[in-house]
Amino acid sequence: MAHEEGQQHPISVYLWIWLLLFVLSTFSYMVDYYQLQGYLRWTLILVFMFLKAGLIVAVFMHMMWERLALIYAVLIPPLCLLVLVGLMASEADYTNFTRLMFFGS
Repeated sequence: MAHEEGQQHPISVYLWIWLLLFVLSTFSYMVDYYQLQGYLRWTLILVFMFLKAGLIVAVFMHMMWERLALIYAVLIPPLCLLVLVGLMASEADYTNFTRLMFFGS
């Protein structure tokens, strides 16, 4: 019988990531606890959310140990979509501005 070998990672890697996720979640709850408002609140919430999602994808979904081509195949399309969404948002702002300037009150 053929013996299948797989890559084994030490449990300490996962424990450190769990601890880091716990700390990042604590920081995101502290944003609400200290009742931060405005752009600071949403910036901190988004930063902590992206950090936690990145850690989960990198370690628990084993993307950190994958080939670079696979990483690019997974990460490049969402990044392109984010760029397109940003372009569409700026176009929408421009269209709204011109409509208000010429047709609005």
